[in-house]
Amino acid sequence: MEFLVVLVMVLLGSSIKAYGTISQISWREISNINSQGPYIGIVVPNAFELNPLLQSSSFVPHNKFPYFDFAGRHFRIGELEKKKVIVVMTGESMLNAGLATQLLLTLFNIEGVLHYGIAGNVNSKFQIGDVTIPQYWAHTGLWHWQRFGEDKGDFSTELGYLKFANYNNYTKHYKLEDNLLNKVWYQPERIFPIDGTPEVWQPAFWVPVDKTYFEIARKLKNVELSICVNTTCLPRKPMVVRVKKGVSANMFVDNKAYRDHLNSKFDATPTDMESAAVALVCFQHKIPFIAIRALSDLAGGGSALSNEVSIFISLASQNAFDVLVKFISLL
Repeated sequence: MEFLVVLVMVLLGSSIKAYGTISQISWREISNINSQGPYIGIVVPNAFELNPLLQSSSFVPHNKFPYFDFAGRHFRIGELEKKKVIVVMTGESMLNAGLATQLLLTLFNIEGVLHYGIAGNVNSKFQIGDVTIPQYWAHTGLWHWQRFGEDKGDFSTELGYLKFANYNNYTKHYKLEDNLLNKVWYQPERIFPIDGTPEVWQPAFWVPVDKTYFEIARKLKNVELSICVNTTCLPRKPMVVRVKKGVSANMFVDNKAYRDHLNSKFDATPTDMESAAVALVCFQHKIPFIAIRALSDLAGGGSALSNEVSIFISLASQNAFDVLVKFISLL
């Protein structure tokens, strides 16, 4: 649909110098790119996660238009495992991930979105290097912060809360008291589906990935994954696992107490800062989506002086990409 809109604007506006913030020349370039679609969109958070793709012989840039730059984004056009793809690096955070994904779907003829990268681990059953593929994603950073002493409020209580007093560091000399920070109640996102009534929102918390994509992910168990970084090796060979839930928010989780809370409250395994934003945008547009996240550290685990992610970030990034390559080859 977006392609048809762009094409009509180009045909009718030949005498106009620009369409909004996009020049006539850019619209023509977008039209040329889309004429060779549809494409699979690949959304990547950061440069260290993008590097394995750029260094891989599996990715071949398009010979005429290898990229298109717009709004601070560098859209790479080419083929991955002989599938037509457009790759965009979002930058860290929910805002950047949502903006980049929306631009991808608005500008280009995209038939599905694959998202990959690294994640923190909040499920101690799994280890660093494992690649997780959740069935559902939630944004767990939309809070109603309840005032101290309030019993009820005009907010949703369906999803539960985080009570700060439960995490006071007590000793035998301290009296048990409530925390002035009280509680934060988790709230669902308010989305506006493309086939809905404009300005009429719907609640969305657990956003499912595409059923067909998730079924294809069953076939990824035997992907060969890296186990060592130089001379530092993991206790066992990493594996690819489909899990029930993943969570995202604009916070880097490196705290054991909150890690345990996310796992016990939401049955989550990976936690990151982008996937739920990509999922929500695709869900609103009814575009098939799946996320592949390799675990780079046990959130809040290890020494208090360091984080394992600094050691295993390259291994996790490579493992996530290797699973992506296998996945796209099965489409």
